Amino acid sequence: MTENTAKIKNTGNGIFWIILLGSALLEAVWATALGLSNGFTQLAPTVVFAITAVLSMLGLGIAVKRIPLGTAYAVWVGIGAALTVGWAMITGVESASPLKLLFIAGIVGCAAGLKALPTEKPVAKAE
Repeated sequence: MTENTAKIKNTGNGIFWIILLGSALLEAVWATALGLSNGFTQLAPTVVFAITAVLSMLGLGIAVKRIPLGTAYAVWVGIGAALTVGWAMITGVESASPLKLLFIAGIVGCAAGLKALPTEKPVAKAE
């Protein structure tokens, strides 16, 4: 597959990447709600956790129809984790530091790098 063909093939994946990013955002929501649920003893955060966890998993499942599973999962986890830590720092639940911000930027940068790679599947060579 030529580089131009790969670019054309990847242009149809835009909606799947948007779904994946939305799913990663929901991962941050359910992770935060999980922390607030106090071991599932608080009703509102438990309900938010359950709904957003299901929606997040559904989004990931839809995204992997067109994005390779390894790439999609790494981006989903990375962006979700970065958003979760970022939110915790903004709300004062977790302290911020220059190194922590650098490492979070690294996670986001790696996720962006995975998105930039072509998504075609490798073709087995005939022997």
